Amino acid sequence: MEKNVGIIAASGYAGGELVRILSQHEKVNLNYITSRKLIGKYFHQIYPNFRNVLDIKFEEFSVKTIKERCDLVFLGVPHGVSQDFVPELLDVGVKVIDLSADFRLKDKEQYKKYYKKEHACPYLLQEAVYGLPELHRKEIKKANLIAVAGCHAASAIYALYPLVREHLIKMDPIIIDSKTGSSGSGATFNEATHHPIRANSIRPYAMTGHRHTAEIEQELMAVKKESSASNQIVKVGFSAHGVNLVRGILSTSHVFFDEKNPIEEKQIFKVYRTAFKNEPFLRLITQKTGIFRLPDPKTIIGTNYADVGFQLDDHMNRIVVLCALDNLVKGAAGNAIQCMNLACGFPEDTGLTFTGLFPI
Repeated sequence: MEKNVGIIAASGYAGGELVRILSQHEKVNLNYITSRKLIGKYFHQIYPNFRNVLDIKFEEFSVKTIKERCDLVFLGVPHGVSQDFVPELLDVGVKVIDLSADFRLKDKEQYKKYYKKEHACPYLLQEAVYGLPELHRKEIKKANLIAVAGCHAASAIYALYPLVREHLIKMDPIIIDSKTGSSGSGATFNEATHHPIRANSIRPYAMTGHRHTAEIEQELMAVKKESSASNQIVKVGFSAHGVNLVRGILSTSHVFFDEKNPIEEKQIFKVYRTAFKNEPFLRLITQKTGIFRLPDPKTIIGTNYADVGFQLDDHMNRIVVLCALDNLVKGAAGNAIQCMNLACGFPEDTGLTFTGLFPI
């Protein structure tokens, strides 16, 4: 059965990607989009690639309208906003998929630490399901509130969860270096994201204390607990750089194993192949020849794929793991729609099988 769907704050980059994918989704009727500043304007006036394709207009946000017209809504609002009206949306019986960070963390103290404010409805933190389909497929199918993973967090978790699950690496330290394109800063800009400042640069902007650190630790710790009774804590050091791309993330993770238990490359291959064999959007990319022997954001732009690869470093008892994804699709809107497909009982890959463009 077709579902009526709305998008709150559809004018941002993640909202625009939601519209792009949902407008072609065979199981969805996209009948409601909102924007505080663009009420009455056509979507294609903001996103000109939709000229003569889509005639939907931005409307004013209204819970009453959502109740009347939507079975499910996506929230593209800034961090700290959705917690103020998600309870009311749930009360009127609408499923909610939130692309902000408001419901990703289970611990209200962790939320306060990383987002510098008290949570308005901490009682919902345990009810919300973390929106990473590959780890929470069963819970997402039954969820009324889904908190889509952060883009940096998703890239790191996809790279590392198979190794954590199989206990091949030390849980402390895990070092992650992540590089992202400018669209990760959103459609609004400031001096740091202004093109003349950002262009032709590799700009370190969060060497320590990045808020996605909490998500990565939370989810990898949950993976570890599923397969081990050990009390060992997952401890992550995360750093982020802005690079001269519009879209794309490449995360490079450095993880270590015990020299008393050396690891062979074939063991690592087996772990990833086993983890990814039934995953429609996770691909293992580790080739001996060719230009794109390891994951590269260039080859997945516009797609819902996450490419993971690795190299073994015997010299340092280290595994270097890379993950490339599009921060607006698999890192945001695509993952959100994959969650919607699960929650609505649709085939998981519906509307998401676009293979991308190459060269680009």
